[in-house]
Amino acid sequence: QVQLVESGGGSVQAGGSLRLSCAASTVAYSTLSMGWFRQTPGKEREGVAAIPMVGRTRYGDSVKGRFTISKDNAKNTLYLQMNSLKPEDTAMYYCAADFGYRADPLRPQNYNYWGQGTQVTVSS
Repeated sequence: QVQLVESGGGSVQAGGSLRLSCAASTVAYSTLSMGWFRQTPGKEREGVAAIPMVGRTRYGDSVKGRFTISKDNAKNTLYLQMNSLKPEDTAMYYCAADFGYRADPLRPQNYNYWGQGTQVTVSS
């Protein structure tokens, strides 16, 4: 079992930055594949960035070069640094995790554990 708690969302003007955090409660944090996803009303959940248990980080095309995902194993915390934010980044952002390797870590169906979400609003 994994419990995930996100924080760090808020409102910012276009061009600004936010950092999201996701604290995970599990004794097996190092075996997790983890990711950030976002969703707006009426649309499917979209993979933003992910760190598989092993292998390289992955980013959605719309955030490459602007967002950075990182994982602090000592603090059991996943981060998403979001720079150069755009109004189209406005969404509810969710942290997700599951045990073991995920070949396609940006696919939301690959995760069984989800946080409650944190809202990010970017105004123009």
